[in-house]
Amino acid sequence: MRIGTGYDVHAFCPGDKLTLGGIIIPFNKAFAAHSDGDVLIHAICDALLGALALGDIGQHFPPDDMQWKDCDSTVFLKHIHQLINDEGYQINNIDSTIICEKPKIKPHITAMQKNLTKILGMQSSQMSIKATTTEKLGFCGREEGIAVQSVCLLKKYKVKKI
Repeated sequence: MRIGTGYDVHAFCPGDKLTLGGIIIPFNKAFAAHSDGDVLIHAICDALLGALALGDIGQHFPPDDMQWKDCDSTVFLKHIHQLINDEGYQINNIDSTIICEKPKIKPHITAMQKNLTKILGMQSSQMSIKATTTEKLGFCGREEGIAVQSVCLLKKYKVKKI
């Protein structure tokens, strides 16, 4: 078994939607980011990479590489899922917490969960997505952006051939 943690944050900028968990959420702001800024997927990617000591999302998809400009973050997640399979592991479970005042996350959790479990070939019982606020404290409390914390557990299912 291997455990990994991930954390990501993106500030808001002018816009009319956010992408979280690969789902478009109507909102009066967007993420300031090189890719689509999907902080949920980014935190999950870092947790998965960390579990296998394979670096972080920035090493695999550098923010100064124009091929990733405005990229859909599900591309990152699919690539990392393949790395996990190549290493002979499978995802046991993922637990993520989205931290923001707005937008309200609860109405979108089921759609995010369904999208992510489909991409990763998981059951819904293996993917927890929660949301909380910071009681108006810090940059999230001031509605300047969103942060996400994720943790994952991987289990070995095959021995890697050398």
